[in-house]
Amino acid sequence: MLEAYVTNLGKYNEGRLVGAPLKFPTTTEAVQDLLKQIGIDGIRYEEIFIADYDGSMPQLCKHLGEYESIDELNHLACLLSELSQDELAVFEAVMDSGEYTGSVKDLINLSQNLDRYNFYSGVHTEEDLGRMYIQEFEAVQVPEGLIDYIDYEAYGRDVRINESGHFAPGGYVVGDNSFTEHYHGVEDIPDEHRVFSMPKVPIREQMAAYQEMAKQAHPPAERPAPKADREER
Repeated sequence: MLEAYVTNLGKYNEGRLVGAPLKFPTTTEAVQDLLKQIGIDGIRYEEIFIADYDGSMPQLCKHLGEYESIDELNHLACLLSELSQDELAVFEAVMDSGEYTGSVKDLINLSQNLDRYNFYSGVHTEEDLGRMYIQEFEAVQVPEGLIDYIDYEAYGRDVRINESGHFAPGGYVVGDNSFTEHYHGVEDIPDEHRVFSMPKVPIREQMAAYQEMAKQAHPPAERPAPKADREER
């Protein structure tokens, strides 16, 4: 569903792009393997960034940034993996509207509020919308002799404006303005969705890393000897 190209930030700042793909949902073991592969040891190199995203939902990738939390991404991917195809279609349509896409937190909450939206697959224009409301929903009682004289496009335009609906690539989506914030931050991520931790480095490797860092450090500049503040006799 989602793949992130995770990169070692420290090595990137040194001029080297060292990264590897990570597929979500993921596991603690997969994350540890990834960190080892890209050289994150928690000593010399501690920070990561995500250089690129890929997956079956291009709209989702557009709304994700370079410094997202691995745990939050995994929580989002786990929630999405539990949705039906119809629910995923609603999720994509709302994302296309730009609602609740400002952060991973927003996207997580959106995935838990899909029952607040109605999605009509195949409705792509205001005329389609007008016909659906009048002919299928019978929103307006129209005498049979006048049915062919209705301006469905104009009626559909009024409907869309009044209910703040959106035409997405898959169809028409509209919400009921009762969005509930279920997720407030990383503290709400269940334990089974938490996968990130710094690698546990053996003592010998830790000592070797510290020695290497010490060698690379610049020696302190020599301070000039103080001048004698007295006249020579």
